[in-house]
Amino acid sequence: QVQLVESGGGLVQPGGSLRLSCAASGSIFRFYVMGWYRQAPGKQRELVATIISGGMTTYADSVKGRFTISRDNAKNAMFLQMNSLKPEDTAVYYCNIKMRDGVGRSYDYWGQGTQVTVSS
Repeated sequence: QVQLVESGGGLVQPGGSLRLSCAASGSIFRFYVMGWYRQAPGKQRELVATIISGGMTTYADSVKGRFTISRDNAKNAMFLQMNSLKPEDTAVYYCNIKMRDGVGRSYDYWGQGTQVTVSS
């Protein structure tokens, strides 16, 4: 079992910044994909950014150049630095980890989400 806890959400003005954190506890395998997703009211959950165990990152086009995903392996933590925030970034942001064990079984865990509101 893996537990994920997000923090760092809040209310920020357009153009502002926030840093989200995701604290992971439990058994994390050597190979994994961690990511940030978001879901705005009335919309489907969408992928924001991912980071794999080797360190490679990917971003949704809508956040490229503004958001940065990172991790701290020693602390089992993942972060999302969000700059130049726009009202359309308003959503609940979720932390996710996908893993596969040595016999091919897949695991998929989610945090409870943290609200980000961008408004003047």
